[in-house]
Amino acid sequence: MAPQVDKELLPMKAHYFFFNAGTAPVMPFMPTLARQLGFSTVVVGTMYTILPIIGMLAKPFFGFIADRYRRHRTLFLIGEILTGVAFFLIQFTPSIPQPLPTVEFHCHGGASDIKYHSDFDKCIENSLKTYYGNDDVSCNLYCEADPSKLDFVCNNWIHNNSTGSNTSNATCPNRSSSQLNFTTFVNINNMEIMGHYLFFVIPHDRGQINDQNVTLNCPGAQQQFNTTCQMECTDAYLNNQLMQYKPIQNGDVTNMYQFWYFFLMLIVSWIGMAVVVSIGDAICFTILGERHHLYGKQRLYGSIGFGVSSIVAGVLVDKMSGDGASKDYTIAFWMTLMIMAFDLFASTKLKHTQTHLSTNIIKDIGKMFLSVPCVIFFIWCISIGLCTALIWNFLFMHLDALGEKLEGCQNSMKTLEGIAMGIQCFGGELPFFFLSGWILKRIGHVNAMSLVLFAFGLRLVLYSQLVNPWYVLPIELLNGLTFGIFYATMASYASIVAPSGTDATMQGLVGAIFEGVGVSMGSLISGYLFAAVSGSGTFLIFGVFAFVAFIVHVLVQLYLQRSGQYDVDPNGVYVIHMNCLSGTIFSGILSQFDCERYMYLP
Repeated sequence: MAPQVDKELLPMKAHYFFFNAGTAPVMPFMPTLARQLGFSTVVVGTMYTILPIIGMLAKPFFGFIADRYRRHRTLFLIGEILTGVAFFLIQFTPSIPQPLPTVEFHCHGGASDIKYHSDFDKCIENSLKTYYGNDDVSCNLYCEADPSKLDFVCNNWIHNNSTGSNTSNATCPNRSSSQLNFTTFVNINNMEIMGHYLFFVIPHDRGQINDQNVTLNCPGAQQQFNTTCQMECTDAYLNNQLMQYKPIQNGDVTNMYQFWYFFLMLIVSWIGMAVVVSIGDAICFTILGERHHLYGKQRLYGSIGFGVSSIVAGVLVDKMSGDGASKDYTIAFWMTLMIMAFDLFASTKLKHTQTHLSTNIIKDIGKMFLSVPCVIFFIWCISIGLCTALIWNFLFMHLDALGEKLEGCQNSMKTLEGIAMGIQCFGGELPFFFLSGWILKRIGHVNAMSLVLFAFGLRLVLYSQLVNPWYVLPIELLNGLTFGIFYATMASYASIVAPSGTDATMQGLVGAIFEGVGVSMGSLISGYLFAAVSGSGTFLIFGVFAFVAFIVHVLVQLYLQRSGQYDVDPNGVYVIHMNCLSGTIFSGILSQFDCERYMYLP
């Protein structure tokens, strides 16, 4: 007998697939794109602190509007349009003018070199050597000077003190000038990286002043000539590489219209996603009715879409970017626009009717904060949000930093990150979303919450121990617990405890607490820690926090159970006693009906 297909749920499955497939090519790469534009980790962390706060305000607000005026489908479609268009427009962020890189020019012992402070790595060094081979690159140096330095140039580069003859047709620079401009040639094969410094060794016979050849003669073993210069190479590729690793000063960012354009598009896309996610889940639970346990089997199609799209986008971005350190994300933005169009079409086929309407949504939702289990649930959402922020916004930065320390890895980093997201979805989320209903029935929501915290602690500590970025792949299997089980638990719990007629508002509220408080705080803390103690140190700190939160959560739940507020039925389901709030500060505030309503907490 052929399996029966619930046609009413097909558009919902299609939405989850296309929406997640549409956001996958761009959303995970936005922090790394921001770094590529020149924004520091502190600026990125600050942006991703504000974005969840905006989502926190948007989710319950639009959820309230949807519930109050029964406009779920209309707002849902508008949110999809905003998300797709705003993400697509990010690619048109105007380029940010970069100042010329500052270097130190040293001339001593018969040789010259240029010292450049940078975050260059072995990957970039190999890329440059492969690109240029044995070719020399001409670079102009605009250096600070004083009379003694200008005299040194005149006596040793233009004249030869040992013979008293001219070595060049160039004329001596004016001693009253405060700047010395000259041209030299660098050979990339003679480039060396020592710590955080890049050294270009310059042949002493390869210099020019005013288009006249000069010998960069620096007699004696002691350093004779040392000055600070701005360097501009005639080859655009080398110029781009030199300027790529100089982040814009944090204080200068807010004065740049490019930053505000980029940030505004992120804000619009975030509002769109907030509306789609919160109202979309409410629509899904409304269609499911009493079949809450089937939610994971709908949501898993989102994991399939995200996994497929992220792998394809990662490979295509690397392919189109070539050997450059800067990545070309054009194909990813076009993928987002086209796939979101399919999502919009699929969503028009949704058949949703709200059968219950709350007479006082704000009052009904306010009662959630008077329920001890619900308050614990909200705190759990915040804790998960803190940890999730680090992974969402800084994992790829951590992998990029690790990749920069390995030869030949830079050109495949987006492929690796795409594969990692694919494993997150297919190896982690997909099976756990499928099994989430069975798991929640077996262990209950409360135990699932503890399990998620433990999994986060393990995952984050493992990240902190990474040396080779490719070893991240098996760790991504834990995403099944840290996102698959977490999201199913959060959405299902919120749907169960939501007062009648407040489904969208409750989903928006829980999403706001998770992202607006948890993810927002996590992004801010992560940005500062990333800059202070590196990626490995940040992941270790958050991992320890998750383990501590796990222990506290278990102890609190045991205390509530032993104090008589909880009991456990034979199926492992937590049940609140009828007199759960009597004798507490909440007695008299909630009616017996309220206590009965929240009696069963799977």
